Amino acid sequence: MNLSNLRPAKGSVRERKRVGRGQGSGMGGTSTRGHKGAQSRSGYSRKTHFEGGQMPLQRRVPKFGFKNINRVEYKPLNLDSIQALVDETQATVVDIAFLLQHGLVSKKDLVKILSRGELTASVEVHAHAFSNSAKEAIEKAGGKAIVPAKQAKEEATN
Repeated sequence: MNLSNLRPAKGSVRERKRVGRGQGSGMGGTSTRGHKGAQSRSGYSRKTHFEGGQMPLQRRVPKFGFKNINRVEYKPLNLDSIQALVDETQATVVDIAFLLQHGLVSKKDLVKILSRGELTASVEVHAHAFSNSAKEAIEKAGGKAIVPAKQAKEEATN
């Protein structure tokens, strides 16, 4: 076999449909568009999600509740995760860059420290938010719970 005797598979190549060429083409009259209706007209374009006049799915599905457009989404991080990280690395300061370096958060995440687990190490924890019980647990262990300056200003104004 070589390039000179390659052929497409039998039945895979068809001649293109030549519409609007009269009755002799076998597609005369309406040029395969049928009679009347939107799709038979020129300039017709189907709207996305159009279901032929049936009530569209987006309108059929019930909607309820309230979506707060100003919601601030935090990445939760518990004290047991911080303790495990401190045990592993012997760190005294746990900040966003440190958490990012160890793969616990992503670059754009806002971090909130929650109080699941126990913290025995005395560490300085920098995060965007703390639960009250987590803050108490960090200070009880001899550490500090620090919110970045920019974030603290925004909370003071609210």
